Amino acid sequence: MPAPTPRSLVPLTAGAACLILLAGCGSSSDTGGGKGASQGRPAAASVIPVVASTNVYGDLVGRIGGDKVEVTSIISDPDQDPHSYEANTHNQLALSKAKVVIENGGGYDDFIDRMLKSGGSSPEVINAVKVSGKTAPAGGELNEHVWYDFPTAAKLADRIAAALGKVDPDAAAVFTANAKDFARKLEPLERKEARIKADHGGAAVAITEPVPLYMIEASGLRNATPGEFSEAVEEGDDVSPRTLQDTLALFTGNKVGALVYNEQTSGPETEKVEQAAKSAGIPVVPVTETLPKGKDYLGWMSANVDALASALAK
Repeated sequence: MPAPTPRSLVPLTAGAACLILLAGCGSSSDTGGGKGASQGRPAAASVIPVVASTNVYGDLVGRIGGDKVEVTSIISDPDQDPHSYEANTHNQLALSKAKVVIENGGGYDDFIDRMLKSGGSSPEVINAVKVSGKTAPAGGELNEHVWYDFPTAAKLADRIAAALGKVDPDAAAVFTANAKDFARKLEPLERKEARIKADHGGAAVAITEPVPLYMIEASGLRNATPGEFSEAVEEGDDVSPRTLQDTLALFTGNKVGALVYNEQTSGPETEKVEQAAKSAGIPVVPVTETLPKGKDYLGWMSANVDALASALAK
């Protein structure tokens, strides 16, 4: 993996003339996620065009909307760091046609708001961080990776159903039923987290950055990683030698039970941490920010929680 880039999203790079001639410039956008996922086909009149910033939210929309939606997920490459994504004119075109847009918010995918503002369209916009109700802790920063929080996923399903129902009132009852079904399917995942908490509550783990923290906290685990390390990795900054040394020291003397490692932002410092964990016999639990190929949200998150439980049981 390449070294992480600065974690501020890059603004739309195409010039104004290119935006006018949308059909003739730019590279193709990523699409995917959900039962109603688009492969670049124009939406039929009877379906609702939806744009999601990542395929995580695209999958949720497809699950709630079924064949009533046509979903374009802007970021769907598991090797792409969403924080450094460069939006393009095809993304702008998709947004101009969307009736509903789902963004993460919290500074994660600001390119969505910039493109909506420059494009002049006014779809129904769902901001996942706002829906979650999560705020920054006193003296700390907001953890914007709210899709790792299952109660937030259930709230989002309801919010998606309501937004789709406004566009297609005749199918509103179907959307609501699908959202309730999704929420029921989240319950086994929450029980798995509760089982980890019962078996390993208070155990310390290490992370490379805050991506999985909501899952870790719901499982009753304690993040022992120096904040300076995970913050530097998330922002794409250099890790100081002292901070790196303190982080590497976690993997001696059984100080942590696992390392939860974000595969999408690998760099020299995180690779050293991963190697230190493996050398010490500490299990490494890989996670990602977008859906792996061939996975849906429920299967992906179930695998993440199972991997965490297995690592702690070793």
